[in-house]
Amino acid sequence: MPINGRDVLRRAVTGQWKQSAAGALLAAGHQTGEALVPVMVGVVIDEAISPGDGGALLLWIAALAVVFAGLSSSYRFSFRAAERASEQAAHRLRIELTERVLEPRGGAEAGRLPGELVAVATSDAKRVGAVNVAMAAAVAALAGLLAGGIALLRVSLPLGLLVLLGIPPLLMLAHLLGKPLERRSGAEQERAARASGVAADLIAGLRVLKGIGAENAAVARYRRTSRDALAATLRAARAQAWHDGGMLVLTGLFIAVVALVGGRLAAQGDITVGQLVAAVGLAQFLLSPLSILAWANGEFAQGRASAARIASVLSSPPAVTGGHAAPSRPVRGAIALREVSYGALRAVSFEVAPGELLGVVTRDAAVAHALLRVLGRTADPDAGVVELDGAPLTGLDPAELRRAIVVAEHDADLFEGTLLDNITAAIPATGTPATGTPSASAPPETPAPETAMVAAGADEVAGALPYGLLTPLTERGLSLSGGQRQRVALARALAADPPVLVLHDPTTAVDAATEARIADGVRAARQGRTTIMVVTSPALLAAADRVVFVDGGGPPACGTHAELVEGHETYRATVLT
Repeated sequence: MPINGRDVLRRAVTGQWKQSAAGALLAAGHQTGEALVPVMVGVVIDEAISPGDGGALLLWIAALAVVFAGLSSSYRFSFRAAERASEQAAHRLRIELTERVLEPRGGAEAGRLPGELVAVATSDAKRVGAVNVAMAAAVAALAGLLAGGIALLRVSLPLGLLVLLGIPPLLMLAHLLGKPLERRSGAEQERAARASGVAADLIAGLRVLKGIGAENAAVARYRRTSRDALAATLRAARAQAWHDGGMLVLTGLFIAVVALVGGRLAAQGDITVGQLVAAVGLAQFLLSPLSILAWANGEFAQGRASAARIASVLSSPPAVTGGHAAPSRPVRGAIALREVSYGALRAVSFEVAPGELLGVVTRDAAVAHALLRVLGRTADPDAGVVELDGAPLTGLDPAELRRAIVVAEHDADLFEGTLLDNITAAIPATGTPATGTPSASAPPETPAPETAMVAAGADEVAGALPYGLLTPLTERGLSLSGGQRQRVALARALAADPPVLVLHDPTTAVDAATEARIADGVRAARQGRTTIMVVTSPALLAAADRVVFVDGGGPPACGTHAELVEGHETYRATVLT
């Protein structure tokens, strides 16, 4: 069911309705108490000061002290309740956004940089959560205006009617003033999120950019994005200024009219001196709820814009649809591509036998990328079918499928935590394959992490670090060299020990001697499991049982690495140059 911005706002408020209601009621009590203060001051003048009654004066001063104590308590507790509702609503939205981004069927990340999604889950979620505070404040302001209007009715019927009848058109004008702010606030958040995404993208690839001397191009790209964000921010600031200035003019004119009418009534003798003081005090008091309404209207406008951005992520169409079955158990690991076309792939067909170590070579990086996507089912083929143990991947649930087929991308990231945490992150909690119960025909149990580390050469990485496996890594593992990160990522993939493992160029940053050891280690660690290596490394290809050469479309060339090097000129040029 599609989600729009109104749905997001409604859920943010109704999901915390108890806290919001408590905050609104306490804030309304505070504003009502504020409205009583000028009325009580007017009564003190008429009942105690004018007659010179000292006893009555003391009693009214005590009554005012009680009112002020109540005002202080109600304000404190109302703000606390509203803020709690705001933070809890923002937290729930962040959880929803995270779940949508991590949803196995994907789609939320399409067309968005990671930094943009982070900005939506932080800044936009906070703005939508803040609507709870604005809602409580708006209810309190309306209660204050109502209380002030009723008090003015008791002082003077014309004054009370002026306030009560003037509030609705004032609110309508406030809503109209908020429309430009809402539009420009949405554009501001979008441009700011884009700039954050580009910045995060550039920082993540900083070493690569320096290595190829592309710093100037990267700076120019960020400067353009940053200027767009700045321009959008300035437009939003101008809209905010017009909104705030317009609301100040409207409220000022409204208060001036109330004061003028009250002064004229006092001059005509229609109200007493105490009532005049009360009327002027109430007129001044009305500035507070009217200012609160102006602020709340701006918060609503920004909240609506942010809610629309959140809704666009939550309602993103999935990258893959259909498929609810689980793979047959135990998973044998037979893979078949039958006339598969997707992206740069053109009618590609080949099969992988259970337990086979297969090398796949292609000249075009786009072909490799397309192959990885259809094998991991982050995308479905435009034509043809990919099968696991005879079952089309399109009929399998993506979450269940990815327990059977793990695709280890070339640019797999590490995360903050110890080296051991990174290596063991993908190991099933039970310590046995997640796709079935071991049987006579099932593959062997998952090897210990130490086996995977030795196979990937990550034991050497641990030996070079000050605290070994317990050494903490920085974000994305950037405290390690490129070759060290690759070995740790490969160890993580091997430790997961899925029935089918797809590796994409796992050794491009290591030296030839280490690569040869890793090739032997991968072959030993994956014995009895299906492994597909999408690589151009001669060392890894020499360790494979068989190699297929996919050149975009048509039947792939098949054979051992040695056979293809000797008999296929294009293959030889691809892997040996």
